Amino acid sequence: MKKSLVLAMAMALGVTASAYAANPFSDVPAGHWAYDAVNKLAAAGVVDGYPDGTYGGDKLMTRYEMAQIVAKAMAKGANVDKLAAEFADELDSLGVRVANLEKKTDNVKITGQIRASYLDADKGGSEGRLRTRLFLNGQVNEDWSYTGRLENSQYYAGDKGAEGDDDVSLNWAYVSGPIGGVKVDAGRMDFVKSDVIDNRGDGVKLSYGDNIKVFGWAFKASSDDYVNGVYESWDQQKDGSYAWTEHDMLDDGDRVYVAGVEANWELIDAALRYYNTDNWRDNDIWEATISGEISKDLTLKGSYFYGDSDVIDGDDSGYLVGLSYRGAKASKVGSWGVYANYSDRPLATYLNPTIFSGGYAAYPADANWTVDKAGNVTSGDGYEGFDVGANVTLAKNIVAGVKYADFESREGDTDNQAIWSEVVLTF
Repeated sequence: MKKSLVLAMAMALGVTASAYAANPFSDVPAGHWAYDAVNKLAAAGVVDGYPDGTYGGDKLMTRYEMAQIVAKAMAKGANVDKLAAEFADELDSLGVRVANLEKKTDNVKITGQIRASYLDADKGGSEGRLRTRLFLNGQVNEDWSYTGRLENSQYYAGDKGAEGDDDVSLNWAYVSGPIGGVKVDAGRMDFVKSDVIDNRGDGVKLSYGDNIKVFGWAFKASSDDYVNGVYESWDQQKDGSYAWTEHDMLDDGDRVYVAGVEANWELIDAALRYYNTDNWRDNDIWEATISGEISKDLTLKGSYFYGDSDVIDGDDSGYLVGLSYRGAKASKVGSWGVYANYSDRPLATYLNPTIFSGGYAAYPADANWTVDKAGNVTSGDGYEGFDVGANVTLAKNIVAGVKYADFESREGDTDNQAIWSEVVLTF
């Protein structure tokens, strides 16, 4: 059950902390975010847990299992009209009568996000951007759903000035559902949000498992947010002549394959991912990462990267360490967080990481590289440096954030500082 459902159900029942005794579930320790809410639900007889004494909060539940919980809550007098409407069919199948109840939501739900941001970088200039996104979520049937995303950007300040872009693009369009025990996502979506690549593409995601998940993704890059001018080559033109041509870290149509395993043990997350690119880089990248709480609200993350490329010279191993304290939650006014990361990344260990996406931080010019007519690398070997940031919830669903980044080329003497600020509204 999601956090919001657990908490909302507990509040709807109106059970006080004194109404329940010791924690009945071995896998919900004191201090867990859901400790009080789960105990309230157990005390009220709404949730029973499993025979082995566990709650199983990370396990997926069927709609009928959720309907049983809703039915028990209704019997206790809880006001769960919205949940009852959502699970009306299942409740009816279970013999639970809901008088005068109709589904109050349409088959398609629309949510949105508005982000106003400003970037100022020593190299790369400045940019003020207003980005609007509308998310479309439609239910195909009980198991399959559709997700779409419409996006528009307006540039209101900086080097782009009032160039505004009035075009609206559908940059998400995919279906999700199970085939057997395998979860399938197919279409255009964001494939990887990581320190190797943060990218949109057309393809298929397959995953299996819960606490330990095995996955495989195959997609064709499709994005207009790449870092420009990363690689120059002496290419033959249509008229037969040769000229220097700029290439991105990933060009539209480049293929990327990802496989790996992700695991979660209570407060620890770990992952091993393998990336293969079918493009000019001809690159294989391994990423091993682990993160977990080292004290209350304090999370430590560490990643190791190994890149193998027949094209890219230089070092092939890199790392990233990060430390974060708390974090702003859109639903909780006044919540806040701070974080810091340090990276040492040879060119062979990344494709288009999050730090490059959306203008978070421009990277040093010498992190680029060029190739001469003979195909030899002439400059550039990745980047190193740090970024620090903070965020705070100003009002419900309004979060402000700021980030400062300082990066330099690993082999050259070029560095770059950038500051990024944003206000994000969700609805």
